[in-house]
Amino acid sequence: MGLHMLVYAFLIFYPLFLIWRWIDGKRDQECYILDYECYKPTDDRKLDTEFSGEIIKRSKNLGLNEYKFLLKAIVSSGIGEQTYGPRMIFAGREENPTYEDGILEMEEFFQESIQKLLSRTGISPQEIDALVVNVSMLSAVPSLSARIINHYKMREDIKVFNLTGMGCSASLISVNIAQNLFKTYKNSYTLVITSESLSPNWYAGNNRSMILANCLFRSGGCAILLTNKRALKHKAMFKLKCLVRTHHGARDDSYDCCLQKEDEQGRVGFHLGKNLPKAATRAFVDNLRVISPKILPVRELLRFLIVSFIKKWSSQIRSSSSSKGGEDRAVINFKTGVDHFCIHTGGKAVIDGIGVNLDLTEYDLEPARMTLHRFGNTSACSLWYVLAYMEAKKRLKKGDRILMISFGAGFKCNSCLWEVVRDLDGSNVWKDCINDYPPKTLTNPFMEKYGWINNEDESTFAVPS
Repeated sequence: MGLHMLVYAFLIFYPLFLIWRWIDGKRDQECYILDYECYKPTDDRKLDTEFSGEIIKRSKNLGLNEYKFLLKAIVSSGIGEQTYGPRMIFAGREENPTYEDGILEMEEFFQESIQKLLSRTGISPQEIDALVVNVSMLSAVPSLSARIINHYKMREDIKVFNLTGMGCSASLISVNIAQNLFKTYKNSYTLVITSESLSPNWYAGNNRSMILANCLFRSGGCAILLTNKRALKHKAMFKLKCLVRTHHGARDDSYDCCLQKEDEQGRVGFHLGKNLPKAATRAFVDNLRVISPKILPVRELLRFLIVSFIKKWSSQIRSSSSSKGGEDRAVINFKTGVDHFCIHTGGKAVIDGIGVNLDLTEYDLEPARMTLHRFGNTSACSLWYVLAYMEAKKRLKKGDRILMISFGAGFKCNSCLWEVVRDLDGSNVWKDCINDYPPKTLTNPFMEKYGWINNEDESTFAVPS
């Protein structure tokens, strides 16, 4: 009788034990942001209107048509006068950068931001279990990750990932690596470092598709400390709910629209093709198809399906009766599952396009617009400046959900959803200027200072001294 009871108890409780172990294991696989630190370069690296004009005038390869193109691009870019550039520009060496220029630019960021982040969280460098570094356009030997490990004397068994060439969407790829590590390693810390090295990548030619990058990209960086430690979940800032990556590299037009290459004179630059908006939209739509069911309530998905069917049916009836009229498409309401939108600051057109596609208000787009104006397009780390703006404005409350959307060369669209774990009202990179935003106008003073270029004649034009 006793043996039978033991067998029955085993049959009943062992499955429950397995279920409990599975649930308990899942809890250890959560991904939290403990803290993050956006980098603010020193004031002597600010690119105001007058100095930007001086940089353009220094180039011997630009003519009147290129001047007009750059004027139009800068005025419509949405970028203000407080952004930062690499030191070699201020030294007048942008056409002849050295290897050390790129290393110096990165080490300034590494040493300040990582130190501040670790000091604020009370975590020592020896406690870091994994390091993920993404800097797309600087490949150093030893690697940039090795330089960080050497500077901070991290452990010998640290897991290291050094990403290059991943473009503006690389920081979410780095987060995805951390997320996957947490599925295997319990009670871990992962340090993600995201930035871009502009020093060795200035384009000195006159190809319009390549000089555009000089106008848009600015210096920046962010260090992010992630963990899956259950004991720290109440101290964390954000919890990762889901992450989706879309890659259209198999499509030739998508692959070619955002490319580092040489121009006709052999000068290396970053080509931004005319088909970039189309490629971005296509990747964005495909990404949304995957992430929408993961983040939106069922009622909104059902409403969208029903409305889409009705509109399609109505359109077919109109077509059969030969009546004219524009296509009336259904729009999914992302605000039913998302409270804040953290959008990559790829440019004014990128922000406007996402706003139209997701039917967002100016309030929703404000963080991305202000980040573009204050810091410019800082490549993969731009998302974190947008997030910091929301935090500095005290918009982020416990339970809020934030959708991050990024684009990058390849062509890629990556997105993820974060949940705010606790009310956030701390100071960050915006603390010295947040009360000045949003400003009364985002109009760039370039037109006021250099608008006369539009009235010049090519046959008589001379670069002013």
